[in-house]
Amino acid sequence: MAAAESTSLSPSQSEEPLKLSDLLDRGWKLYGEVDTTNDHIAATHIQVKIKRGITQLEEATRMVAQLDLFSRNEELEEVATTDLKYLMLPALLGALTMKQVNLAKRLEQVQIARCYFLDFLKRCKEYNISKFELPNTNENSAGTLEEESANGPPKPPDLIAMATVRAAKIERYNQRKDTEAKLSEIKAAVDSGQADDEIVRDFYLLNLRKWIAVSLEEIESIDQEMEILTRMDVLQQSSAEPSQSKRPPMKPFILTKDAVQARVFGAGYPSLPTMSVDEWYEQHRKKNALPDQGIPRSAEDVDAEEREQEEKEKRVENDDEEALQKARDWDNWKDTHRRGYGNRKNMG
Repeated sequence: MAAAESTSLSPSQSEEPLKLSDLLDRGWKLYGEVDTTNDHIAATHIQVKIKRGITQLEEATRMVAQLDLFSRNEELEEVATTDLKYLMLPALLGALTMKQVNLAKRLEQVQIARCYFLDFLKRCKEYNISKFELPNTNENSAGTLEEESANGPPKPPDLIAMATVRAAKIERYNQRKDTEAKLSEIKAAVDSGQADDEIVRDFYLLNLRKWIAVSLEEIESIDQEMEILTRMDVLQQSSAEPSQSKRPPMKPFILTKDAVQARVFGAGYPSLPTMSVDEWYEQHRKKNALPDQGIPRSAEDVDAEEREQEEKEKRVENDDEEALQKARDWDNWKDTHRRGYGNRKNMG
């Protein structure tokens, strides 16, 4: 029983280490599955595939470095056809790294992906696989930003340079479309294993040119994202710093020409009220000194006015000559004068 246990191995232990070509093919296949999936990129099973693909491609990169497959002193024609595909390792690593979803480490991830893409472009530039301009390194970009900030406000955009960049993007897009069309034509023959060495070599060279265009676009996008993430990081750090102790509020003061004026005129503003509004109205009501507009009258005043009006009506009903004459005169006056006549104060 003990002997049986000692000879039993887990599946991972019993499997032989993968060959270099198998590591690249599996990592490449995983990237294709992730890139064409309809599932959300943040889904757990998708992130597991991404992590597995990165691990396999990293292992393949270490093996390539140990084998010294590439040299700065050799030309593209000297590279074996079977070795051309390993030039794509940094580009595939950068593409998979960009698909990782971790907001806490996003800045670190895009920085790593940029290094992968830039390393791939440098290798392609050394072998003169395609004509393109290498993007600025992070150090050069940082130096440019510092110089711009030191020289004052940013300069107006260079329209000629912007037009040149736009034309380069359009040309790169058209080349990528042509490359993908040619790849689709020969991919079936390469996958079937019936293609000769020349077709296989063209297949890998077309893939390298395609990834050159992809890497240039990704680096432009990464530079914009890094600028945003860096500013967000600075804002978070500044908000996390302890706020300075607040000073006690200063007492209000008023400037005066001299101390004598300050003693004469005091603080320069009216003194505080000594009674409330209700108290003021009650005091004036007792003195019968309330103004008529906007102030409600007491019940006693209303009753007295009603009694006076009733007495006037009784005198008119009793044929009081004086009351009748006053009523007639008042009616005649209203007939010949409009309402508000002679009211010069209110202009009614």
